[in-house]
Amino acid sequence: MTDHTITVAGTAVDTRHWIGGERVASAETFTDVSPIDQSAIGEISRGTATEAAAAVAAAKAAFPGWAATTWTERARILHAVADGVEKRLEDLAIVETTDNGALLRSHRRGVMPRVAHNFRFFADWLLRLDHDDFETRGHTNHVSWDPAGPCVLITPWNAPLMLATWKVAPALAAGNTVILKPAEWSPLTASLLADIAAEAGLPAGVLNVVQGYGAEVGSALVSHPDVRRISFTGSVPTAKRIAESAAANLTPLSLELGGKSPLLVFADADLDLATDLAVEQYDNAGQVCLAATRILVEESVADEFTRRFVEKAARLDQGDPRDEATDIGPNIHARQLEKIDGFVQRAVAAGARAVIGGHRKDGLYYAPTLLTDVAQDSEIVQEEVFGPVLTLQTFSDEEEAVRLANDTRFGLAATVATGDRERADRVTAQLVAGTVWVNCFFVRDLQAPFGGSRHSGVGREGGTWSFDFYCDLKNTVTAPKGWKDHG
Repeated sequence: MTDHTITVAGTAVDTRHWIGGERVASAETFTDVSPIDQSAIGEISRGTATEAAAAVAAAKAAFPGWAATTWTERARILHAVADGVEKRLEDLAIVETTDNGALLRSHRRGVMPRVAHNFRFFADWLLRLDHDDFETRGHTNHVSWDPAGPCVLITPWNAPLMLATWKVAPALAAGNTVILKPAEWSPLTASLLADIAAEAGLPAGVLNVVQGYGAEVGSALVSHPDVRRISFTGSVPTAKRIAESAAANLTPLSLELGGKSPLLVFADADLDLATDLAVEQYDNAGQVCLAATRILVEESVADEFTRRFVEKAARLDQGDPRDEATDIGPNIHARQLEKIDGFVQRAVAAGARAVIGGHRKDGLYYAPTLLTDVAQDSEIVQEEVFGPVLTLQTFSDEEEAVRLANDTRFGLAATVATGDRERADRVTAQLVAGTVWVNCFFVRDLQAPFGGSRHSGVGREGGTWSFDFYCDLKNTVTAPKGWKDHG
């Protein structure tokens, strides 16, 4: 009998799919590699169209029962899942760090607690979901949120479990069943989530986890006619292929697609704060879709800003993400490192200057990089690198700052550093972005709508917006007369 369990830093992880409440192995596997030292973690079941069909069938069969489950019972089970996450927080943290290379201290203190919060928030939000009835010529309108059906959720490798549960929790709260397809570069915590959900009492088939490559199992999932919602976080090219598949079945979809976000630093800004915000963009080795990778600084303070930035960036500790002192870990995969370095080397060849960094280090580590002397229409300014690479440009006035900020095909986020409240109001009103931060960064609340404009995505999730997406909204109109008296 084949052993399908691997041990990761003392934690047992099942490498098989989770379909219909059972572990299911595939005939073939793929190798999961740790970015920390590029060692093989284990062989993971590699899903195909067969496993995709089985998972959708299981989700479809489980849907009527879960949809009919009362809101209070659904909420109770989701809170039980959150309890399970909190009990296994240390296991989840070390497995995630081993699998995707993000900082262990961040997983312990922020990311995994946020995973539990995702379940608690949407469980509680479900119970407060309401729309006041309203009258139309004496008729009563009543709005309700009906579960839509099986949902395919495809999640990225940069924050695997947190971003997965950001989708899984509202989809389940809404009464849907789920097929979760984690990224092949970081599949392990999705498997642990299946165990936690089962232990919490989630019925078989309500949550299914299918591992594998997007071109194989992913494409089979998003093209399945029984899927009623698709939510994807990832790249624009992949999103376009998913949208084509969804269109064939008119399957509603939500897309969160990264960005090329600006950080606007005005001369009246607190420069210490502004440089702190800029250096923070190296978080998770630059593998953050919301990162403000284009730093735009007013000319009069550009030299001083750059001096302070270089000084603060030099204090960053890059190394093993399991070490509490580490600030920047490795990039996820050799292929991603090649991509990052390719962007930088082409930019330098085109005339850019590396103020800091601009080169690989040992293993999958890339030196934090700041490039200046870059043209607005250059590749390095226009395309998402998804690594620890920032560009710095200057502007002469507010109008130019806004023009440069908006001059990409993306529109996910923006950050503004200024000491003038009126300027902040003027500038933020003109920025094309789903989220704008003023004198802060990465302050996120699940009540807020989240998503991007332009090529950064389609739709919004968070709070009631999540339920609007994961449900079929119904309006029932009732006449004031025509009733028989049964008294």
